[in-house]
Amino acid sequence: MRLSIVVNLVLALVALLFLAPLLWLVTASFDARAGFTAKLPEQFTLSNFGAVLTWDVGGRPLLNGLLISGGAAVVTVVVAVLAAYPLSRYQLRFRRPFLYTILFTTGLPVTAIMVPVYGLFVRLNLIDSLAGTMLFMAATSLPMAIWMTKNFMDGVPVSLEEAAWVDGASPMQALRRIVLPLMLPGVAVVAIFNFIAAWGNFFVPFVLLLDPAKQPASVNIFSFFGEHGMVAYGQLAAYSIVYTTPVIGLYLLVSRALGGGFTMSGAVKA
Repeated sequence: MRLSIVVNLVLALVALLFLAPLLWLVTASFDARAGFTAKLPEQFTLSNFGAVLTWDVGGRPLLNGLLISGGAAVVTVVVAVLAAYPLSRYQLRFRRPFLYTILFTTGLPVTAIMVPVYGLFVRLNLIDSLAGTMLFMAATSLPMAIWMTKNFMDGVPVSLEEAAWVDGASPMQALRRIVLPLMLPGVAVVAIFNFIAAWGNFFVPFVLLLDPAKQPASVNIFSFFGEHGMVAYGQLAAYSIVYTTPVIGLYLLVSRALGGGFTMSGAVKA
């Protein structure tokens, strides 16, 4: 009994720690005189949202972030599926060393390679390129994406593909028509995981994108921290709420589209 009380108290404390910043975002975004502390608005206003919901402040950075994050997620998912398929289905000679290499690269911090990457981008004339930044962020997400996709693909019975091969389907047709529909929730998890990682990435676009008009929302949010410690707290809170909207919307959309998950019971007869 006492142990359960202690556990509940610890969980309540952790929930409070997560709730406090969210409470500040909601209260400060509607406060004309918002400060660093969370309190009820002294003067309720919508001017903070009006200031950030403009093309230069909010619209263009959000669009840039959607292009970079969405493009990186799509490229990552496509390449991860194509790379995970032979690792999951074939007994390759170097499969285990390759998987260990992938596992090692998942722990390699991006900051450790940004200096040579910046030099490479300068030589290839890719500095200040949205496409180049998107491709690099997709490449950095590939190790974890391949590892996750392979694990999801291992759960699809090979006998389903063998039946499709008997009917004359090629491996790519079996992948597209048999494997992918059955592991669609897993693909959605990989896509959302990579989109969120790219959406919240500040360091990579900050280094590779020099033009303020091409920077995503994750970098543009830094503009609300002015010089000499002056911070527009109300606008910062309002922009933070707008900034989280695409991620929440994507999660709700995908979870609604996939319903209650999937099951492969009945796909293979006993």
